[in-house]
Amino acid sequence: MALKVLNIQDEVSCPICLELLTESLTLDCGHSFCQACITMNTKEVEISPGEESSCPVCGVRFSLGNLWPNQHLVNIMERIREFRLNAEEELKRDLCVRHEEKLRLFCKEDRKVICWLCERSPEHRGHHTFLVEEVVKECQEKLQAALERLRKEQQKAEKLEADIREERTSWKYQVQTERQRIWTEFSQLRSVLDSEEQRELQKLEEEEKRILDSLAEAEAELAQQNQLVKELISDLEHRREWSTVDLLQVRGMPQFRILETQSKLPSFLCPWAPILVLTLRGSFVFVEPFFVIHSRYYGPLNISIPGECPTLLFYEVREYI
Repeated sequence: MALKVLNIQDEVSCPICLELLTESLTLDCGHSFCQACITMNTKEVEISPGEESSCPVCGVRFSLGNLWPNQHLVNIMERIREFRLNAEEELKRDLCVRHEEKLRLFCKEDRKVICWLCERSPEHRGHHTFLVEEVVKECQEKLQAALERLRKEQQKAEKLEADIREERTSWKYQVQTERQRIWTEFSQLRSVLDSEEQRELQKLEEEEKRILDSLAEAEAELAQQNQLVKELISDLEHRREWSTVDLLQVRGMPQFRILETQSKLPSFLCPWAPILVLTLRGSFVFVEPFFVIHSRYYGPLNISIPGECPTLLFYEVREYI
């Protein structure tokens, strides 16, 4: 490093004073000089204003007005000055402060670098001293061994880190695959459930329409039959209020003509309308309505009834003539 600095220093030295350039000025030919040196040189040759002078190195003519500062050289010289100062300080650090001798020994007890005069002083007499080069070599060997151990640990750590990254990548792939499988299966299940739901809803809607239509028809028919029964009841109640004379004046007993009407109620709802049963003596019995409901989810209610559906009986009272 020092040799390189010396070579660079030769390149940035003034050809006149042979020192580092100070406030360097560069001529048209490319040679650089200290501002004070080139100015003094032109004065010594007694150059009149406006006349040209020659370069002290190559003799190329130049004008004083064409001198220009070289900032690149200025930066290089600043770096060289800093290096020289650091080298001088480092040289001072290698010298004993007390004896100004080079520090070549290491005191094991005091853990200090000393010179040969310090070794002979009462302060270090009897201590174990070693050459600095030997101690440095031993320290470097220990540092090298520690460095190798640390590098091995670093390699292990890097391998573990690579394994963890590989495991993370593999686990992410497995999770993504499982996630995709779950999405696919549940999507298929949802599709099946949606289809089944639509089918059941459609069946329910059709069943609802069929039942409501049947109920509406049965309701209309029952309303008509109920009206006929009301009229019959009203007529019989009216006859019951007749006096004995009026009843006996009627020629013969009243006869009843049976009007039969077949029920048209739906099969799942079969009502028993009021039935009037006529006896031989002219009396009748009133039977309350009874409903048999068939459900699609439960078994039918078995009742011994003649015929599939009862017949609603109405009676019209006529006088015997």
